[in-house]
Amino acid sequence: MKVLVVGAGGVGSAFARIAGKRGSFSEIVIADFDREKAERAAHSATGKISGVQVDASDESSVADLIRAERCDAVLNAVDPRFVMPIFRACLAAGTTYVDMAMSLSHPHPEDPYALTGVKLGDEQFALSSAWEERGLLALVGMGVEPGLSDIFARHAADDLFSSIDEVGVRDGANLTVDGFAFCPTFSIWTTIEECLNPPVVWEKDRGWFTTAPFSEPETFSFPAGIGPVECVNVEHEEVLLIPRWIDAERVTFKYGLGDEFINVLKVLHLLGLDSTSEVAVGPARVAPRDVVAACLPDPAEIGNRMHGVTCAGTWVRGTSKEGKPREVYLHHAVDNDWSMAEYGSQAVVWQTAVNPVLALELIAAGSWTGVGVLGPEALPPVPFLDLLRDSGAPWGMDERSPAP
Repeated sequence: MKVLVVGAGGVGSAFARIAGKRGSFSEIVIADFDREKAERAAHSATGKISGVQVDASDESSVADLIRAERCDAVLNAVDPRFVMPIFRACLAAGTTYVDMAMSLSHPHPEDPYALTGVKLGDEQFALSSAWEERGLLALVGMGVEPGLSDIFARHAADDLFSSIDEVGVRDGANLTVDGFAFCPTFSIWTTIEECLNPPVVWEKDRGWFTTAPFSEPETFSFPAGIGPVECVNVEHEEVLLIPRWIDAERVTFKYGLGDEFINVLKVLHLLGLDSTSEVAVGPARVAPRDVVAACLPDPAEIGNRMHGVTCAGTWVRGTSKEGKPREVYLHHAVDNDWSMAEYGSQAVVWQTAVNPVLALELIAAGSWTGVGVLGPEALPPVPFLDLLRDSGAPWGMDERSPAP
C-alpha cells in the first residue's frame, strides 16, 4: 500500500516514523504547504518516504497529487478546517480516505447551548451515499480520540456488556513542559475549536443536544500514576459517532483540562482571539486564532521538554454478559520519555498517530473492509486491539466498582 499523508506536523511526522519502523507500507509520501517541512518529516523516518508540496485547501491540487503519485490511501493529518477539500479530493480520485478529526460544526444560531446546529461530521456523512456508489471507504475519526476510544466502545458492546447505560470517553494527563507557563501539547487551533464550541451529549430518549462549554465537572481517576483529574464536557466526535453504531443510553466526552487551561481559553474568547475571521493589522489581514498559534510553541518540537504520561480511554457502565452491574475503563497510556526514546515523537502526537498506522495496516491486509463513510466502531475491534497490544504501548482495562 502506498500512502499519502497530508500534513507534516507532529502527527504526520510521527505517523511516518511509526510506519517506517514497522515496515507497514510500500511507500509513504508526505505533503505539506511548506515543502521543506514535508522533506524534513520524510527524512526523520526510515523506509521509502518522500516529501512534496501541496495546498490542502485546494481540492483539485490534492486530487491531482493523489493521481500523480498513484496512492492507495490518504491520511488527512492537518487541521479540521481542511477536512472537506481533502475528503472530496479522495472521492474524486477514487482512493481510500482516513482522518483523525471530522468536518467542522457550526453552533445553532438561536439556542447554541441547548440545540445542535451543523454537527461534527455532518458534511461528510451527507456524502456517504456517493462513497458507497463508488465502492470506496472513508474511515473518519481514526486517531486516538476519536478513534481508539470508539474501538474501545465497540469492544465493550460486543464482548463485555449485554446492555450499556453510558459510554463516557475520558482523557487526562499529568504532562508538564519545562520553560512554559502555558503550552498546549496538541494543535492550539483544534484545541480552541473543540473546547469553546458547545459540547454535544447524546441521550437515547432525547438524541443529540448541547450544553455550555466546560459544563458538568467531575473528578475521574486515571491509571498509570496520573490519579484524579477534574474533567469537563468538551465537543468531540465520539459523541456524534458512537450512537450511530452502538446501542447506549447516554454518550459523553469529558477532558481533563485544569482550571488554568480553561481560564486561558476563556480569556482568548473574551478578547476575540479565538476567532477565525480575518482582521486588519496595519496593511495585513490575519485571523486572531492563527496569531495565537504562531505565538505558541510547535507541539511537534516540545518533546524534549515534556515529562509525564497522557491517558486516553473509554469508561463504560451497564449490565455484564452475566446480568450483573459492571463498570470498566478501557485505556491507553503513553509515557513521554518512552515515546521520545523510541520514536523521537512526544507522547500526545505519538498516541494519535499510531492508530491510523494500525488502521491502514488492517485495510491493506483486508482485515478491515467497508464502503461509505464509516466510523471506527463500525469495524471489528479485536484485530485492531491485538495490533495495539504489540505496539510497545499496550492498552489496558480497569474493572471499577459499579456506582449505585
